[in-house]
Amino acid sequence: MPTAPRTDKITKVAQIGTGYMGGGIAQSLALAGNDVWLADADQESTQRNYERLLKESELFEGQGLFAPGSTEVLKEKFHPAASIEEAVADVHFVEEAVFEDPAVKKDVLSRVEKAVTPGTIIGTNTSTIPVKVLAEAFEDASLFLTVHFSNPAPFIPGVELVTGEATDPAVLPLIDDLLTRAGRRGAQVKDVPGFVLNRLQYVLLKEAMTVVEEGVATPADVDTIVSTTFGFRLPFFGPFAIADMAGLDVYAKGFKVLENHFGDRLSAPANLTSLVEAGKFGTKTGSGFLELEPEKLAALIDYRNKAYKKMAELLDELGPSPLAE
Repeated sequence: MPTAPRTDKITKVAQIGTGYMGGGIAQSLALAGNDVWLADADQESTQRNYERLLKESELFEGQGLFAPGSTEVLKEKFHPAASIEEAVADVHFVEEAVFEDPAVKKDVLSRVEKAVTPGTIIGTNTSTIPVKVLAEAFEDASLFLTVHFSNPAPFIPGVELVTGEATDPAVLPLIDDLLTRAGRRGAQVKDVPGFVLNRLQYVLLKEAMTVVEEGVATPADVDTIVSTTFGFRLPFFGPFAIADMAGLDVYAKGFKVLENHFGDRLSAPANLTSLVEAGKFGTKTGSGFLELEPEKLAALIDYRNKAYKKMAELLDELGPSPLAE
């Protein structure tokens, strides 16, 4: 019979893999008040990364990116361990962040399962590998799931949560609470390769590379267009909200132009055409991919305009990126 989670609140965490990504996750969870045991390939690597994370925290404090006193908090909450087995022996949650290689991850996860206290939740930070693949490493995968942070982990709030067929639903509220206390927002997605984040990100990158290969624009100009147009909106709204506000009928006509030139790969998806045929054009009709009560439309437009104005002011305050000409 599968084992239930051993606690009703995660306060003790083991971070396995303490490089750039894993170290950032460890910082985030420790600064949220959790004790975090650190382990890497060997004790020397763990100690080296522990010292690096403290130096990095001092730098972030000096830059105003971490709150004053953060480094002292990390010194108190970090516990470098002599081995993976020692790190995971008495914690509520283990987060694995080793190389993005199924064989390497399976080996580490198998070691973790054998060393944890029964009831310990085990997460992986894989960015593309399905849970069902890595679950093969377990005798009992009921407390295993993907908890995918994004780079750089101390500053990016979104986290993908991916459960497998065997995953006990009881783990999700515990992980959600852990993430909320760390100032993160979890979103649950299905167990498919690439999940949502990288599936979208890779498609954008692939099309951008194709644009450059075709001589339509340079890499620098593509980046400028993305960051100053639709990318400018993305901190506030996802693609469905943006499409609803622009008008789904407008998008349907735009897809027709693209389809005529590029063929089926850029034809309108069926879920868009179905909405347009039903007269659901987005916010202007109150219904589209999202539902919006008519009295909220003015408030949404006000928020959108203020958000974009504030974004422009923030970019002016920060000044040009080091990549800018």
